Amino acid sequence: MPVIWMPVMPVRAMWMPVAIASGTMSSVGRASALVGAGTLVSRATGLVRNVVLAAALPVVGGGAANAFAVANQLPNNIYAIISSGLLAGVIVPQIIKAARHEDRGSAFVSKLLTLGVIALAATTVLAVILAPVLVQIYGSRMGPETIALTLAFAYWCLPQLFFYGLYALLGEILNARRIFGPFAWSPIINNIVSIIGFSAFIIVFGAHSGVIGWTPEMIALIAGTATLGIIAQALVLLLFWRRAGLHVRPDFHWRGIGLRHIGRLAGWTFLMVVVGQIAGAIQVNLVGEASDAGAGVAAMQFAWLVFMLPFSVIVLSIGTPYFTQLSEHAAAGRTESVRADLDTSTRIIGVFIVGALAAIVAAIVPISRVFTDSATNAVSFALVLGAYLVALVPLSVQFVLQRTFYAYHDTRTPFLFTLVQAILVSVTAVIASLTLPVTLLAFGIALGQSIANIVQLGLAVWLLRRKIGPLGLTRAAGAYVRFLVAAVPATAAGWLTFLLLGGVDGWAASDRGPALVAMIVIGAVSLLVYLGALALVRAPELQAATRAVRRFLPGR
Repeated sequence: MPVIWMPVMPVRAMWMPVAIASGTMSSVGRASALVGAGTLVSRATGLVRNVVLAAALPVVGGGAANAFAVANQLPNNIYAIISSGLLAGVIVPQIIKAARHEDRGSAFVSKLLTLGVIALAATTVLAVILAPVLVQIYGSRMGPETIALTLAFAYWCLPQLFFYGLYALLGEILNARRIFGPFAWSPIINNIVSIIGFSAFIIVFGAHSGVIGWTPEMIALIAGTATLGIIAQALVLLLFWRRAGLHVRPDFHWRGIGLRHIGRLAGWTFLMVVVGQIAGAIQVNLVGEASDAGAGVAAMQFAWLVFMLPFSVIVLSIGTPYFTQLSEHAAAGRTESVRADLDTSTRIIGVFIVGALAAIVAAIVPISRVFTDSATNAVSFALVLGAYLVALVPLSVQFVLQRTFYAYHDTRTPFLFTLVQAILVSVTAVIASLTLPVTLLAFGIALGQSIANIVQLGLAVWLLRRKIGPLGLTRAAGAYVRFLVAAVPATAAGWLTFLLLGGVDGWAASDRGPALVAMIVIGAVSLLVYLGALALVRAPELQAATRAVRRFLPGR
């Protein structure tokens, strides 16, 4: 479930601060292109995966889809914290520091991997034992049949915890060694395995929306496929381990590797886990009332995945290589370089993310129809997706700010503004459940989360200013005004195209195939108008964005 999601991956600009040598600029640019291309293919195959899953388990009004969404999200919640909190925010700087040692950090990584594998195994075993409790925590308002199916799915899905954690641990170690590609490309293996398994389910058993009539074979095929994909995603990283130049062996001598320091930093991350899980449990429980009445847990999850598509392709592809450099600048005390990084990264993110926002808003109904089985359900899904999109731009900016705190080994401050966010998420979810009809419950909860994210961004800006002084984001703020002005005619042109294609009651939302075509056409129109508007206002970021796109072309 997309609760208290924290954007903490870094961002890389095509035009770097003066303090960075040209060779480094080229290297980081290539890394951004490599990560971006992998992320793009990964998200594209992930989109196909989710469409196939939605065909197997109808999303809106489908109790089975909600049961699987809750069960499959249990390991995802822990993975999100591991990959974007402790590992990305704490371990990467420690690995970079250890790389200065004579053994290039091999001893530190050996101890870290040994400890990590043991901790992951213990956590996974404990989670499986506590599966009934976990399902009750997240699904107490669902019906008894739905809870029973959720528990059956959970026993198959919870072993993903170990492999999610292993994937995150290995991937962040490779990232810290400036080997960025495998971490971005390996999810494609997961998507391919899932597409095959979910397609097999449709062929053998057909689509199932209800929670009655599920056999052990059906449960094993759907949930087992999801787990097998995560296993493949993690183990494929081992094929690239030799490139890291690290000689790793089991090492149980953990004294002297800075566990106390890491634990002190990670302690605040653990508290973020606690507040996030509390708010998440409130969200999932409240929206559980809509399990069979309209958009529910599954609709929120799929809408979040669509929301994450532009974020992942744009923000994470630019950011993953960038965080390594940001950590190096912070460690060296080059505050001016950090400020320059903030300015360039937020602007290069903005020019892409605002354009993507315009295209998605214009094509929101066809996009939603791809994941639903009727135009009516597509509108319900679109309301949830639109509620999340309110925070797309703020979340993208906050991403860089939060990584900056982590670069300064500060996990306490992110906890503080995440605590505020968690409180707001919980309060707005309760308000939505008390004031909105059940058919709009998912929309209200998603909108409350977006409002909380916007408040969180304001707090992050204020707190980072207190830490390092002026952030130097005046130029970036002006750039975002230009981007948003250009997005207005782009969205209007895309929406007009949607109406010309028949609108909600016409061809564009008649079935998944036409909706897919309409989505592509509308998105293309919106992006072309957006680029034209940026050219008219002479946005300087347009040239940098063009250079970034060229890096993805063959031979570049």
